Amino acid sequence: MIRQSVPIALKRWFIIHFAVDVLFAVPLFFFPVAFLTLLGWHSIDPFATRIVAAALFGIGIESFLGRNATAQTFKNMLNLKIIWSGATIAGVGLSILQDTYPTAIAQWLLLGTFSGFHILWILWRIRIGRMLI
Repeated sequence: MIRQSVPIALKRWFIIHFAVDVLFAVPLFFFPVAFLTLLGWHSIDPFATRIVAAALFGIGIESFLGRNATAQTFKNMLNLKIIWSGATIAGVGLSILQDTYPTAIAQWLLLGTFSGFHILWILWRIRIGRMLI
């Protein structure tokens, strides 16, 4: 028998994720140079930055819109979040190893933020997976 009730805590994490994503997406989309300069970036491509902002808007807003979905929908969204955060961790980690921006503290903050969310999403994905057995 499938238990479809999604824990309230996971729904709250989806709302928190929405807020964090949109909080960063807005300045990245509308003020990429000013925002990234403030965070220590020296070379900024507004085009690429806005693509990142669009991904943050998409994933974040879907987190909010899907906060009352079924357990199966949460499972699918968690898969997306795990892939997105894992790829970001790999990319940021590679940039740190290559010393791309040695003075940009933001890269360490990004690595920490995405790592925290990545672990959180994996734990919730395991829990939701067990619910759907």
